[in-house]
Amino acid sequence: MATAHEEIDRITEQPQGPEIDSKYRLIILAAKRSKQLQRGARPRIEIDPAKHKPTRIALEEVIQGTIPFHHVGESGEELIAEGLS
Repeated sequence: MATAHEEIDRITEQPQGPEIDSKYRLIILAAKRSKQLQRGARPRIEIDPAKHKPTRIALEEVIQGTIPFHHVGESGEELIAEGLS
């Protein structure tokens, strides 16, 4: 089984949308989505929430492109997930 670090490296090596340009952006967006899931949002992918933690679900959602978001600010440091509850 791969470590979390190896998994993130593998994911960020795969072609992503132009918005996901680094593993740091991927992690920030997944963390924000994970908080939404912990507060009661429903997963946007077919996955059993009883068997997977919100962090894993959020990471898969971001990788599959089911989480719309946009950058705020010139540096792109802040990410806002759009229309999610």
